[in-house]
Amino acid sequence: MTPPTPHARQPLYLLPGLLCDEALWAHQINNLSDIADCTVPDLTQADSMAALAEAILARAPERFALAGLSMGGYVAFEILRRAPERVTRLCLVDTSARPDTVEQRQRREAMLKLARIGKFRGMSPRLLSTQVHPDHVAVPEIGGVVLAMTERVGRDAFCRQQAAILSRPDSRPGLAAITVPTLVIVGADDAQTPPDRSQEIAAAVRGASLHVIPRCGHLAPLEQPERVTGLMREWLLA
Repeated sequence: MTPPTPHARQPLYLLPGLLCDEALWAHQINNLSDIADCTVPDLTQADSMAALAEAILARAPERFALAGLSMGGYVAFEILRRAPERVTRLCLVDTSARPDTVEQRQRREAMLKLARIGKFRGMSPRLLSTQVHPDHVAVPEIGGVVLAMTERVGRDAFCRQQAAILSRPDSRPGLAAITVPTLVIVGADDAQTPPDRSQEIAAAVRGASLHVIPRCGHLAPLEQPERVTGLMREWLLA
C-alpha cells in the first residue's frame, strides 16, 4: 500500500506583540513544525507599521500564512494592505482592528514619554496582572516568560514599538476585503483587547472562525498553548 502523501510544510510567519519575542510562540513553533516552517520576525527595529511590514515582505517567501498577536495583528493588517495576494491564511490573536481611543492614546503617550527619559521598568508584577489571567501571573512558564521577554526587548525597542502603534491606521475598512481562511482567537479575560474586538473582526471577515478561550488573558499562545496550537493546526490543514 502506498503511504499517504504528507502535507507540505507551509511558510508561517508568527508576529509577536509589544515587548514580546519568539518565546511567545514557542509551543506553536515546536508543535506545528511537521506542517509549518515557522519564522518569527523581529518587530523591534522600526517605529512605523509601514516599515515593519515592508521589512517582513522583503524577506518573506512569495506566499505565506500569517499570524499576529496584538501589535503583531496590527502589522498583519498593514501587510494585507500592501500585499494581500501574498498571504494565504490569516490568524489574528488577541488584537483589534480599531485605532486607540483617546484615553488609550494618552496612556500610551505617557508611557512612551517616561521610557524616553529613562524611566522604563519593563513589565512589573502589577502590569503583568493586566496582561495575563490572574491564575497565570505567578506561573513561571507564563508570568516568568513574559518578564524575561520584556527584559530582552528592552526600552529602546519599546519606544519604537509604541510609536508604531500610535501611528497605526484604522483597519476596520479593510476587513471585508479579506478573503483568505481566517482564524480569530481571543482570551475570554483579555483586558487589553477584549473579546468584542475579536468579535468585530470575525463578523466583518467573510467566513472567519472565532474562538474565545476560557481562563485566558491577552497572551493566548503562551497562556493556553495546547488550545491555540490545536486551533492553528486545524486552520493550517483546512
